[in-house]
Amino acid sequence: MNYLDFEKPLAEIEGKAEELRALARQNEGMNVEAEAAALDRKAGDLLRQLYKGLTPWQKCQVARHPDRPHCRDYIEALFTEWTPLAGDRNFADDHAVMGGLARFEDRPVVVIGHEKGHDTKSRIERNFGMARPEGYRKAIRLMDLADRFGLPVITLIDTPGAYPGKGAEERGQAEAIARSTQKCLQIGVPIVSVVIGEGGSGGAVAFATANRIAMLEHSIYSVISPEGCASILWKDAEKMREAAEALRLTAQDLEKLGVIDRIVPEPVGGAQRGREATVKAVGGAIKAMLKELSGMDRKALIAERRKKFLGMGQKGLAA
Repeated sequence: MNYLDFEKPLAEIEGKAEELRALARQNEGMNVEAEAAALDRKAGDLLRQLYKGLTPWQKCQVARHPDRPHCRDYIEALFTEWTPLAGDRNFADDHAVMGGLARFEDRPVVVIGHEKGHDTKSRIERNFGMARPEGYRKAIRLMDLADRFGLPVITLIDTPGAYPGKGAEERGQAEAIARSTQKCLQIGVPIVSVVIGEGGSGGAVAFATANRIAMLEHSIYSVISPEGCASILWKDAEKMREAAEALRLTAQDLEKLGVIDRIVPEPVGGAQRGREATVKAVGGAIKAMLKELSGMDRKALIAERRKKFLGMGQKGLAA
């Protein structure tokens, strides 16, 4: 278990319980289960207390936890007949973006998502989930395919933002993001999105301009990272806690503002402590969102999506 900064007291208690059990394994006849169980109960109480009142900055840390389920995990668990489609037919294949054909509840769909990777090698290969222009152009190609064959599009969002490197800028990063966002608004099939970790900047919006948007309970979705915001406003990245508060980037804030449509609950301790339960909950949310859109024709889907995004922010202003 990788512990976050605010989980250090929890790490100490759980560590002591594990030490006791390891000692008992080394010494036959030694019974420490009662003491270890008492520590487990104490750790459970502390875990519930910690996650009961997370600050926005703590939610940022949880959303970035390396042990959270990633796009690949959801695809493997929720979809069948997964057939990845690679490349943008123009420059290259972007490994930060997974996309392809699959079946969800035996219904053919197109799946697109950011993949951060699970270890050092895969994280470097996936560029930590930061897509380049070819990633967005691959997504555009897949959305065109979905529109042609009448397939719903399911997107899984988990990116700190689009890659800001020199090569990406030379190949038209901003234009590719804008085109992907535009394509989301144009296609006449249902689009549902789930923010499973970080939803950073235009890199997230390019996949999340959808009819229905859900967020995991401890995920974040914002125009900029707290560190980036702090660097711009206060010239000090260490003020990221204040920036996280001001950005209103939590699922709870965004639901109130009308930016997202539903919050998917996570197990106590976050998705990283209950991966299977989290994946199942996301599957249930996707099923429910697709059901809400069933029966809507092409014109209605496009009109509803455009109305949703043109009216975004009005709910918060009225409140």
